[in-house]
Amino acid sequence: MSDLISIYQTLTSKKWVDLSHQIDETSPHFPALPALQKKDLFTLEDGFHVQEFSVVGQYGTHIDAPIHFVKGGRWLDEIELKDLFLPLFVIDKSAEVAQNPNYILSKKDIEDFEAVHGQIPAGSFVAFRTDWSKRWPNQDAMRNLDKNGVQQSPGWSREALEFLIKERKVKAVGHETFDTDAGIPAAEHGLLNEYYLLEQDIFQVEVLTNLDQVPATGSLISIAFPHWKEATGSPVRAIAILP
Repeated sequence: MSDLISIYQTLTSKKWVDLSHQIDETSPHFPALPALQKKDLFTLEDGFHVQEFSVVGQYGTHIDAPIHFVKGGRWLDEIELKDLFLPLFVIDKSAEVAQNPNYILSKKDIEDFEAVHGQIPAGSFVAFRTDWSKRWPNQDAMRNLDKNGVQQSPGWSREALEFLIKERKVKAVGHETFDTDAGIPAAEHGLLNEYYLLEQDIFQVEVLTNLDQVPATGSLISIAFPHWKEATGSPVRAIAILP
């Protein structure tokens, strides 16, 4: 038996968790972008069923390539295939977010995580668990606007991203919200942390789900999407393979 078949049998014996929301025409999305559109071009009465989908790259659970924000950054098709299959680490701050929807993940949060679980190795994918995905599929709940129209939502701090990228040399990060940045600082200053992250040639996966079913360490994440030419982003099917 070849090594690959043995690895395949081991992986398929594990529990797999879908980290992607199912999407349709009513799915929550960034309000400046159009919703998915779907129509039948042919039906079985014609002899075969063919559908046409119209969807923006940043829709549902999706990947952002560096070019999404950064001139000269990598397109999706320039991301190495091996970088789409990575060790997965999940930092759980869902309890804190339940008390404070504007919670910002700090460098200390990562250091506290490592004190319990060990150092995050280079080449990993780090996910920020907030349980924000439990608000899906309610658009208003996902955005969580206050009376002034400011989004009240958690996000990454600059220092946390700098630590993961510069010192831990991660390949990518992910989260359950629409944005990298927390809602209040994004309203005040724009998406500065998202720009910083993509400027470092790091990709991210946004609007993840089911992180509550994934342990802190020991899992793998697989990220798949169509082989677009020169795409800034795409809806993805992200899957966690548990230990």
